[in-house]
Amino acid sequence: MALNNMYGATRLPQQETMVGAGVQLLLLALLGTAIGMGPAGWLSGLAFAIATWAVLTRALRRSQPRSFGPANRVTLGRAILVGGVTALVADSFQSSPPVSLLVGLTAVALILDGVDGKVARRTGTSSALGARFDMEVDAFLILVLSVYVGMSLGPWVLLIGTMRYAFVAAARVLPWLNGELPPSMARKTVAALQGVILLVAGADLLPYDVNMAAVLTALALLVWSFGRDIAWLWRQGAQEPVQRTPENGRSRELVGAGSAPAGSEG
Repeated sequence: MALNNMYGATRLPQQETMVGAGVQLLLLALLGTAIGMGPAGWLSGLAFAIATWAVLTRALRRSQPRSFGPANRVTLGRAILVGGVTALVADSFQSSPPVSLLVGLTAVALILDGVDGKVARRTGTSSALGARFDMEVDAFLILVLSVYVGMSLGPWVLLIGTMRYAFVAAARVLPWLNGELPPSMARKTVAALQGVILLVAGADLLPYDVNMAAVLTALALLVWSFGRDIAWLWRQGAQEPVQRTPENGRSRELVGAGSAPAGSEG
């Protein structure tokens, strides 16, 4: 009986991911009905929903938490909004979805980014899984926003969205990049600015030159932040070998999407 209860408990978080996938499909249906979304938007939104459900389900099976947790529910809600933003950005290559709708979904997702961590700390449900989930949602939102803004300002904007992924790829080849980074308010500030600046630029409320200057500033700050951390990791790696772990280094200290160290989110 105890084994059955334990198995049932581990199944509950996975069931919540299924509910999240269902809500994602509902949001896509609402967007499709409201704006007449084309095939690109539908396919991108569905691909995001399936990938999120599959990756999250696998992670839950490996970690086997007894509950999904309130903070992870907030992050899942953000992921659903990011799925909607992804669909709208993909659809914008073929049509012109309302900018206000895209900005609204993105703004809520960015606001909630500051909620899940607080919920995790207040409820004592911080976990490495929650931090990684939060980080990946942030990273993908920044990538999608950089694609959208890049359509008007130029493909160079993609450097903002892809920089973190390039760093993670490099860390697979250079183990010293997986070193532990010290907490940094400057890193968190630069991270938070990326989403805000890309959102403002994407809203297209300011003159072109102002948007260009703002996004260039965001990119320069991001390069500075990454460069500073890479230099620090290089100095540490030169002193002693780094023990490589899945949650180590800047692969968890996300710059560009306002993350916190692993274990601080729920």
